[in-house]
Amino acid sequence: MAAPDIPTIHRCHYGWDRSLAPVCTVEPGQEVELWVRDASDGQITEHATAADLVAMDAQRVNPVNGPVAVEGARPTDALCLEILELEGTGWGWTGLIPGFGLLADQFPEPFVHVSRYDGRSVEFLPGIEIPQRSFPGTVGVAPAEPGSHGIIPPRRVGGNMDFRGLVPGAKVWLPVEVSGALWSLGDTHAAQGHGEVCGTAVETSMRVRVRCELEPGAAPRFPRFRVPDGHSVAAGPQWVTSGVGPDLWQGLRDAVREMIDLVMARHGLSAEHAYCLVSVAGDLGLAEVVDAPHWMATVHLPESVFRG
Repeated sequence: MAAPDIPTIHRCHYGWDRSLAPVCTVEPGQEVELWVRDASDGQITEHATAADLVAMDAQRVNPVNGPVAVEGARPTDALCLEILELEGTGWGWTGLIPGFGLLADQFPEPFVHVSRYDGRSVEFLPGIEIPQRSFPGTVGVAPAEPGSHGIIPPRRVGGNMDFRGLVPGAKVWLPVEVSGALWSLGDTHAAQGHGEVCGTAVETSMRVRVRCELEPGAAPRFPRFRVPDGHSVAAGPQWVTSGVGPDLWQGLRDAVREMIDLVMARHGLSAEHAYCLVSVAGDLGLAEVVDAPHWMATVHLPESVFRG
């Protein structure tokens, strides 16, 4: 249970809007606890099928808890949120949503997969284990522009950034654009690779504890992060695939497709499971940008995820 002096936030909303009344107002330095729903807002259960994925109400996707006002926050200030603790339900889902993801044209059919986790690791499939790195995929403050703005895209003021470095001990600095900052958080994950290439991670509900700080007059132009040691790819041997050419987007797609094919050939996974695995455990990268326009994109996948 939360300590009496820590506000506990259950209320969700589905769009960034400066006119939303705050759930509570906290002082700089105060902690907040949020009970975050998964990205489907509970529409996908641990017994879900592909039909449930298709039937999802898109208006309820990616709910965020809040908004929380910070006393004294003004435009030009920086809001610093420190992730202190995340505690999940023990299961999460990864889905291929038609029309969504880096390879949407190659995976037109809906597909959903459920993983289990225990606070240390995620069992993706028997013999395939991923280190658990829980983090919130969406965190942001209200934009200055009036009206409701979609939760999904990342913005200057945060949003659905899906930056997996926001594990406990990490901090994010966001530019305050309205009085009180009005920050919200959601879209918690048990594991995700850099890039979240299929469009979903190990999506799960979680309890999240956060500390708010305020830095007057220090607003960054875009979100900044400080991450603890060990947030990057797992130690040990890794498979790396690549895509090369003048179109960086296509290069990223080629690198992902190459990794999918590699996993299918070496480990016997279906294309759908391999795509989901790359999304939750593989990391996109750029190996070469100096020989423009011949960019080289990469995908890294630790060998250690394959236990069998």
